[in-house]
Amino acid sequence: MKIKVFLTILIAFCAVAISGCGLIGQTVNSVSNIVGLSDSATVISKSAQIRTSYAVVAADLLEVKRGDRLDVLDQVEFEKVLWYRVRAHDDANTEGWIEAQHVITSDLLDKSKKLAEQFKDSQPQAAGQLRAASNLRLVPDMGPENVLFKLASGSSFEIMGWKYVPKQDAPDVDDAKGDQKRSLGSQNDDIEAAKEEGEADKLDEKYDMWYLVKLDPSISPAPAGWLFGRQVELQVPTDIVFYQANNRKFVAWQRLDTDASDKIVSSDKVATPGNWVVLSRSNVVKTIDGVEPDFDGIQIFAYDKYDQSYYTAYRTATDVWGTLPMKVEGSGDNKTFTVLLRGPSGKMDEKRFTVFKDKSRIKVTPPEDMAQYQGKGK
Repeated sequence: MKIKVFLTILIAFCAVAISGCGLIGQTVNSVSNIVGLSDSATVISKSAQIRTSYAVVAADLLEVKRGDRLDVLDQVEFEKVLWYRVRAHDDANTEGWIEAQHVITSDLLDKSKKLAEQFKDSQPQAAGQLRAASNLRLVPDMGPENVLFKLASGSSFEIMGWKYVPKQDAPDVDDAKGDQKRSLGSQNDDIEAAKEEGEADKLDEKYDMWYLVKLDPSISPAPAGWLFGRQVELQVPTDIVFYQANNRKFVAWQRLDTDASDKIVSSDKVATPGNWVVLSRSNVVKTIDGVEPDFDGIQIFAYDKYDQSYYTAYRTATDVWGTLPMKVEGSGDNKTFTVLLRGPSGKMDEKRFTVFKDKSRIKVTPPEDMAQYQGKGK
């Protein structure tokens, strides 16, 4: 009888133990999912250190470089700074801690790649550089949930598009720290009070500009994202930047004397003189159906290598109402470029311009009905 009782107790104990093991396994799996043990990350900084801990006095274990892949094992927030425990893919499979600002997780990296898919068949419209470190974001919005990572000051990029976003009650620059600037409400009150009766609204007073940018792998493993416009300096080529008027700025440009397969947007301010098609924009609000035009002027600058000077081969006589993208096609001196212009019916039409060389001069043949598309920017 005692033996039977002992066996019964033993069987019950084993059953509980097995059940407990299952519960423990489930718990471990749950914790793993919370801290992302199955996740990976890619180094975005030029170089960074994996350390023995997240303490100030921690020792460096391994230097990793931009593009290196790491396994994420754990995460912790220490003194308001997020750290990841990671495993490197070196010979020793080094494990240690790295500050989160130096890496991008696989989930965010995939979202950036999906964003880049939207413009994979489009040509760059302009080039820019960051004035100061700024957050690269998934959408043109200041929300903290949209941040991919912080892009370093001086980073260069190609601009694929942009968006005018109504100004919000927010700091004057992305990632501003310390005291907030005056509220948007008080700034708008001052602007309205200073206006003369009948004066048109100004674009830079009503909207914030956001740029959709394409990043080279040498700059970032994440190929695309949105940047706050106040942090961006457009890199207009030096040889044509002086042709900007005070009330009209260049917003997009492409070179016409290179093959279509070449990189036709210069990300370097210093460029060899050549022929350019430029889209420009005045600072006056021209909203139609809640949408602002991307540009309201078209100009073509041609370089005379004998006189070593530029001349205007074409310019729109009056304002147009156009949206991106601009596309250049052709080779050698014979090119076409297409843009989208708002026509008399209000429909956006694709209009094609032909550029060719006649002896030593660049000539332009605009669309036959171009007159119907001018005067639409008022």
